[in-house]
Amino acid sequence: MKLSFRFVLFVYVAIAPFSVYALDITGYARGALGGNGQSGGLACFKLAGAMTKYRMGNECEFYGEVLFEQGLNKFENNSEIKAHVMVSAYQPMTERKILNASANHLSFVQAYMSWDKMPVLAGGSLWAGRRYYKREGVHITDFFYWNPSGLGAGIEDMNVGDLKLSYAWFIEDSENQPDQATRHDVQLRGINTNSNGLLELGLSLVPKSSYTKTGDNGWAITVQHKQSKILGDGTNSLAVQYGIGPATGLGSLSSIDHNQDVERFRVIDGLYAQITPELGGMLTGVYQRDSARDGSQTWVSLGGRVSYGMAEYLKVQVEVGQDWVTPSGGAKRSLSKVTIAPTWALTTNFWSRPEFRLFYTYAHWNDAASQAAVGSKDAGELTLTPTNIFGGDKEGSVIGVQVESWW
Repeated sequence: MKLSFRFVLFVYVAIAPFSVYALDITGYARGALGGNGQSGGLACFKLAGAMTKYRMGNECEFYGEVLFEQGLNKFENNSEIKAHVMVSAYQPMTERKILNASANHLSFVQAYMSWDKMPVLAGGSLWAGRRYYKREGVHITDFFYWNPSGLGAGIEDMNVGDLKLSYAWFIEDSENQPDQATRHDVQLRGINTNSNGLLELGLSLVPKSSYTKTGDNGWAITVQHKQSKILGDGTNSLAVQYGIGPATGLGSLSSIDHNQDVERFRVIDGLYAQITPELGGMLTGVYQRDSARDGSQTWVSLGGRVSYGMAEYLKVQVEVGQDWVTPSGGAKRSLSKVTIAPTWALTTNFWSRPEFRLFYTYAHWNDAASQAAVGSKDAGELTLTPTNIFGGDKEGSVIGVQVESWW
């Protein structure tokens, strides 16, 4: 759904009559400039078969998004109708010798209406449109492991006793999806397990698409436990997920051509803690196994980021990440990455933004990782190929400046 003048005009005409209500604007932006250890511009490092990479000093693009939220009408029963529109912008900054993909991309990633706090829905919301929906992710890898976002409609956070029940119906996950496919998402959240712990349950159902000859029905389940107030404001999220067929996206759609021989099992954990005013950090671990009639593949990832405040506006950050991918009948792939980044921020807190980072990133990979990257369309994977910009070496480094902010 590319950004167009007609759509901008439509949004303005729709919202303008309600301008008496406050327009809320929030956003996010990041970008990097730098050079690799041989010659040329930025290079990033990602292992083929891994679903993500460790971010700090390892993102080769400018990316930004701005969310506009406008109240349209508030009723006497305290319910409210709102419009939500998010515009995102993306520009790759990868060294052209790795991947020549310089085109900018500007799009509406969210555009939906909601009617919130409806008494008839026990305090829940009615919504319709394209939106980010109940995403769960790990910040240091930008891995949204539970991401049922898309174009659809639903009822969200209806109170059932102390619990929150949600149902959503989607017809596509993203604007780039070649064929529409129905997906049903049911979630139950807020199950108390201890004084600061909550259990969350999710079910995804994907009926067989009329556009496939080989696909079948699919389903996926997610069981997640969230623990809060760890060493103050710290949190831990542990999720166990399993899916078959076209539902192996584990919340999102995979391929409509998948039959029920295709399976995915995943366990993922993310821990954050601010141990002292100066020392904070985040750890994550992933185990994922994919299996199908023609073989299987396992992905394991371990890593973390530590932030330590050296002075009022200065902190030093270190991020270390290790990925392994083991395909059946093939050699184990390995990628190790470490980044050191003196960082200027408003405070020494882990989450303090904006951040201005001067970074040095070093990565090392094995021959199996290099061979698996051949023919990839991912710039981070292409960096590892035998004919890469590092002269076929199985190690490389990048130095640069990175900025990240949200508001």
